[in-house]
Amino acid sequence: MKIKSLGFIGGGRVTGIILEGFDRKGKRPERVFVSDTNPEVLSKLADRFPKIKTSSGDVKDPAAAAMVFIALHPPAVMASLEGIKGHLKKDAVVVSLAPKLSIAQLSAGLGGFDRIVRMIPNAPSVVNRGYNPVAFSPAFSSDEKRNLRKFFKILGDCPEVKEEDLEAYAILTAMGPTYLWFQIEELKALGLSFGLSAKEVESALSKMIKGTVKTLFASQRTPAEVMDLVPLKPIGEDEEAIRTIYRTKLKGLYGKLKG
Repeated sequence: MKIKSLGFIGGGRVTGIILEGFDRKGKRPERVFVSDTNPEVLSKLADRFPKIKTSSGDVKDPAAAAMVFIALHPPAVMASLEGIKGHLKKDAVVVSLAPKLSIAQLSAGLGGFDRIVRMIPNAPSVVNRGYNPVAFSPAFSSDEKRNLRKFFKILGDCPEVKEEDLEAYAILTAMGPTYLWFQIEELKALGLSFGLSAKEVESALSKMIKGTVKTLFASQRTPAEVMDLVPLKPIGEDEEAIRTIYRTKLKGLYGKLKG
C-alpha cells in the first residue's frame, strides 16, 4: 500500500512530530495538507516543512487525502468530524490520534465511514524511535493492516493492541517520556557540573538507562531484589512520595480517559 498523500486536521505538536519522523527517513509523501484554526500554528509548521500546503480552518484538502490524521485534543475531535466526512474518499484511511473516543463514536460522527485506525502517538517518533500502539476497525483486511503497520513503523514500533487498552498506553507511553525527561536532564546537568563532557554524560546515561530497564525486566529477579542490587539510594527517602504521585495523578487521569 503506497500512501500518496497525507492530511492533518490540526497542526500542533503531534503533527510536527509525525512529519519530522517521516522526513528523517525520507518517507514523507510528496503531498501533505494541514488544516488548523490558528494561523500562527500553521505559519510555524510551514517554516519547518516548506513543501506542505496549509489552510486556516478549511479542511477540504486534508480531508480528501489518502490518509487523514485527526490530530486534535479529544474535546475538539467530535466537532471536527462533521466538516471532514463530506470530503473523505471511500478508500481513505482515517487515523485518530486522540484517546477516549472509540472507533464506533468516530464512525458515527463520520456518517458511518468505517476505515478508521486509532493510534496513541509517542514523542520519540520524532527520531523514529516511537512506540505507537494502534487498533483497527473491522473494515481492514489482514493485508491492509500489515501494510499500514509497515508504513507506521517508519516512526518506530507499532503494535496492534485491543482498542479498550489504548487509554492505558496513553498514560504509559504517550505521556511516559514526560515522567523521565526532566529527571534525565537533571542528571545530565549534574554530570556536566562534575566536569564530564556532554558526549560522555549522554553516552553514560543512555547506556545506564537501557541497562536499568533490562535488569528490571529481564534479570529474573523480583522488583525488590533488583532494587536491592544498589545499597546506597540517595533519594530513597523521597521514593514513597514519588510513588504516591504516580498512583494518584495517573490513576485519576486514566479514570477520566476511560470515563
